Amino acid sequence: MLTASIVIHNTPDKQVRKALECLSRSGIEKVYLLDNGTHPFNATTLPEKPLTDYRRIANRGFGAGHNIALREVIDNNPEGFHLVMNADVEWDGDALSPLVDYMVDNGDVGMVQPRIIYGDGVLQYTCRLLPTPLDLFAKRFLPAAIVRKRMERYLLVDHDHHKSLNVAYLQGSFLLIRTRALKECGIFDERFFMYPEDIDLTRRIHAAWKTMYLPLVNVTHYHNAASRRNVKMFTIHLKNMIKYFNKWGWLIDRERRSINRRILSAIQPYPAGEKEIGRG
Repeated sequence: MLTASIVIHNTPDKQVRKALECLSRSGIEKVYLLDNGTHPFNATTLPEKPLTDYRRIANRGFGAGHNIALREVIDNNPEGFHLVMNADVEWDGDALSPLVDYMVDNGDVGMVQPRIIYGDGVLQYTCRLLPTPLDLFAKRFLPAAIVRKRMERYLLVDHDHHKSLNVAYLQGSFLLIRTRALKECGIFDERFFMYPEDIDLTRRIHAAWKTMYLPLVNVTHYHNAASRRNVKMFTIHLKNMIKYFNKWGWLIDRERRSINRRILSAIQPYPAGEKEIGRG
């Protein structure tokens, strides 16, 4: 069985319905629509397919919202697959069947993410190294020209994004996860209100399963990067990254170092003259 969950927060009605339309074309049997906003979504005219379980929930964060669905999915669909996605993601045709088929054929894969592009068609760097505190500080505060090489390394810019790669950090806008991997490795850590919960979850699943960047299909993510423009969201981002490094280690994190070395050694470079320019 193939299920999905979307957490919405005052999300435009049109955007939600577009996401549901995409899911209906891709074989999703049930979607959990979890609304933690102050202005409830108009659920009176939800489509018949996919079956949509709409719930008003308290706003305890991104991961906590998805966990409401994940707990039920683990109990009711232990050998299935579940898609965690944002409402600002869409695609043409059926984006899920090729990814599910790959996971069925590769039983050691616990999570996959397709190739993700921005609304203008530019590649989004969503598969990354596990971050160090310096990576995130440099990305946020230092001039791009000074930290360009470090950021290119962290964002895996030199990897040919038309080829698959087993990485320990996949961005949380579109994650297709094997339910059994969630049962074994745990669901989202609810200590993180927002932002590093995808790093933490991918990393935990990566320790026992392959977590694959898999460019079999393209999906579009209309990423708004709220923490770059909003002081409140930036503060939430900062506090939660502090929690992340408190959990996994600041300067000393031997597992991070080992994983990142392995990922860098597995990079497949672009053919000469064909490097694609994206944005992080």
